Amino acid sequence: MTLDTPYALVRLAGDADQQAVLDVLTEAFMNDPLVCWLFPEVGQRGHLQSHFYRPLLAHPAAEAYLAGRCEGASVWLALAAGQTPYEEHPDAPEAGQNAVFGENGARLLALGQALAPRHPDREPHLYLPCMGVISGRQGAGLGSALLRHRLARADADGLAAYLEASSPRSRALYQRYGFEDLGEPVRVADSPLLWPMWRPPHR
Repeated sequence: MTLDTPYALVRLAGDADQQAVLDVLTEAFMNDPLVCWLFPEVGQRGHLQSHFYRPLLAHPAAEAYLAGRCEGASVWLALAAGQTPYEEHPDAPEAGQNAVFGENGARLLALGQALAPRHPDREPHLYLPCMGVISGRQGAGLGSALLRHRLARADADGLAAYLEASSPRSRALYQRYGFEDLGEPVRVADSPLLWPMWRPPHR
């Protein structure tokens, strides 16, 4: 049975919660189609995921949230007009990330190059690079709670939101909360599809 999770179970993650956020996202995306394409070696996937998510938390525009008993997590970037997350990622592949990611660095670089021109930057907006719920709690309303919690404030502030859905299931969830496809889906080589999605502020 799917249960709605109240806003009270969503809280802003502080510095002491960073490892909890990383652990949730790593577990939640362990079998995600895109993550499996980026990091095909199962034994290295968790380690590489953690290195991938950590710079997002360190981004100066980052806000991280936890839901439930550290069972769901989201990272949002509050971006100004003309600002995109790609050029400021402190561990971007073009800045030497290959030392950590090895052969996977080429896939990360290609994906970033494909997504960067699709990211709208004409107005201030929120960007949701990742949101996940641990496998045993998926379908329990935690993802919905994380979305409603931050989107309610975005609507009050008149802010739009942008993301790239990495699976049909996540795309369907985002559509229920007002996101719409922004152009055609993105694919790099033999990667899964990613759907750029945009949500104007709701009055």
